[in-house]
Amino acid sequence: MEPTDRRIRSIVIVGGGTAGWMTAAALAQALQGSCRIELVESEQIGTIGVGEATIPPIKLFNQTLGIDENTFLAATQGTFKLGIEFVGWGRAGHRYFHPFGQIGAEFDKVPLHHYWLRERSRGDTSALEDHSLAWVAARDGKFTLPSTDRRQVLSTLDYAYQFDAGLYAAFLRRYAEARGVRRTEGRIVGTDLRADDGFIERVRLDGGATIEGDLFIDCSGFRGLLIEEALHAGYEDWRHWLPCDRAVAVACEHDDTFAPYTRSTAHEAGWQWRIPLQHRVGNGHVYCSAFTDDDTATRVLLESLTGKPRGTPRPLRFATGRRRRFWHRNCVAIGLSAGFLEPLESTSIHLIQTAITRLLALFPDRDFDAVTTAEFNRLTGAEYERIRDFLILHYHANTRDEPMWRHVATMEIPEPLAYKLAHFRGHGRLVAESLELFQNPNWLAVMVGQEVWPERHDPLADLRTGVDAASRLASLRQVIAEVAAAMPTQREYINRHCRAPSVEAAAMAR
Repeated sequence: MEPTDRRIRSIVIVGGGTAGWMTAAALAQALQGSCRIELVESEQIGTIGVGEATIPPIKLFNQTLGIDENTFLAATQGTFKLGIEFVGWGRAGHRYFHPFGQIGAEFDKVPLHHYWLRERSRGDTSALEDHSLAWVAARDGKFTLPSTDRRQVLSTLDYAYQFDAGLYAAFLRRYAEARGVRRTEGRIVGTDLRADDGFIERVRLDGGATIEGDLFIDCSGFRGLLIEEALHAGYEDWRHWLPCDRAVAVACEHDDTFAPYTRSTAHEAGWQWRIPLQHRVGNGHVYCSAFTDDDTATRVLLESLTGKPRGTPRPLRFATGRRRRFWHRNCVAIGLSAGFLEPLESTSIHLIQTAITRLLALFPDRDFDAVTTAEFNRLTGAEYERIRDFLILHYHANTRDEPMWRHVATMEIPEPLAYKLAHFRGHGRLVAESLELFQNPNWLAVMVGQEVWPERHDPLADLRTGVDAASRLASLRQVIAEVAAAMPTQREYINRHCRAPSVEAAAMAR
């Protein structure tokens, strides 16, 4: 190479799992063998492996890699996800659904939900989610692909996946290695920094080998082996807003249901996830150690399972928050090494995806321009903060009567969230920034689901005297019910298109 050639020559990814192999696969596809990519992981160090539910943008990631949807689902024991059902969050005994895709089909200049709010004030008892095809289909266990014809109600549907994260990592490992990524087995015991600028020069393995690189990607999980232990990037702790700091997870056998959605059930000091896959159901209890103990949390989880446990519950400890710097010097943290937001809205894998996309959009040369890293950190920090606020809303807007829930209901919340709540409580208006992950339909579903009721609807709705909103809403509900009734069940769709091999074969694939 010419002396002035400053291109990245080698990339070292520290850690495997979902974060490491998503990064390796995406870099291999984008860089087309133009530089060396090496991933270092140790079979002695387990991965978290509980993040099995996703949100719709995951489809774009797989499509960018050229991965066939049905092949991927069969390889990962995957199912479809139309949204999340929340049980007991706003108050005990209450439930609501956060659907993917559009709520209803807009029929006027005034957003549909304002007409729904007005008709509700006049005595209409229909639920907002009855205007969502995703909910009506999910409730009945139905699934089919959305229509590309925007005139059809079926085009309002969107979906994501639920899959075995370990199998997904193995799937992407095969993809990445076929495109030149080298995997090195070993446990990292040290990191050498350059004397002049503090950049990472090499990592040292327990067998004595060393691996040098220009760009280092830290996918080492909560530990932050490079970004924190070597470079001391700092951590911003958000447990004063999101106090849950522990979880216990276990899989169980299937019951008779095969639901195309994730369920989140509130408990006395936390909440429980339920994620149905083809071969098992993933379960976990996220809780706050200040309001309950580990044994009680485990008992609550086991007593709430819908099938026989498969294995022993695994404990996890975490601190919700983010790195103060995600990209520091020549190291980028991706995945749990970058931060942790509890899996309440299934954002863990999405944050890996967006970090990879952002890295490729701001890909460095060996000068590692400070403006580039600053922009990566600015965008990533804003993304974490807006997702944080969305999660806080679930906790804060509640009327439950247990100590933890009273605490989060009365705590001071971040100003951007307070601003959103003020707009919705005043006139039912939704305000979101263009780059936010969760947009107006998402905020609407959770605001209404948590029973944050506006004082008034949009005044413009009352001035649109020529709009027969009640009739249009009733017609929409009828069409949605008819379309959902005609859809196949998720089990039928999967058996026809993407049925996974036997559990034994799946285990061998890992």
